[in-house]
Amino acid sequence: MTKIGVLALQGSFREHITILKKIGVEAVEVRLPEHLEEIDGLIIPGGESTTIGKLAVDFGLFEKLRAFGREKAIWGTCAGAIFLSKDAHRQQPLLELMDITVERNAYGRQIASFEMDVEIPALKKVSPNDAPFHAIFIRAPLIASVSGGAEILATLPDGRIVAAQQGHLLATAFHPELTNDDRVHRYFLKLVG
Repeated sequence: MTKIGVLALQGSFREHITILKKIGVEAVEVRLPEHLEEIDGLIIPGGESTTIGKLAVDFGLFEKLRAFGREKAIWGTCAGAIFLSKDAHRQQPLLELMDITVERNAYGRQIASFEMDVEIPALKKVSPNDAPFHAIFIRAPLIASVSGGAEILATLPDGRIVAAQQGHLLATAFHPELTNDDRVHRYFLKLVG
């Protein structure tokens, strides 16, 4: 049975675990390097990317996470997407696994958070439901650019990138774990294999 880890240093890890369990997937909290040895894929949740990075360094997880992502699937939501990126236009620990550049808090402060239906054509691979995905953006980053092997999965109507994929790596600027829609989680499971 597939086992998915959720990085549980900070952020919305409990919400991801709830959805994974709802769809019948074994889910565990990851806090220590040895926890990575027993999982097939990893979700890095939303939260605060600088804090997640610093805690990963403090707990001896940073290099292990980077090595894990070279071999196995990782999905970063919001702060997790920043942590996966090659560049966030500031000094902070980044895994530099995805060929994406992000802008932190691109839409403004907490009060500027918003919800919007987003077309994500790739979700048709896991569900006959072709309705737009109701995305929740909280102090969300913007995926400013993709390069190399990264590809755009979804944009807002004005063209701003909100989801990208590079092989077995997935980044979303929004929080699917805060909805009842499990399609992005199911899509990630396909990347896990």
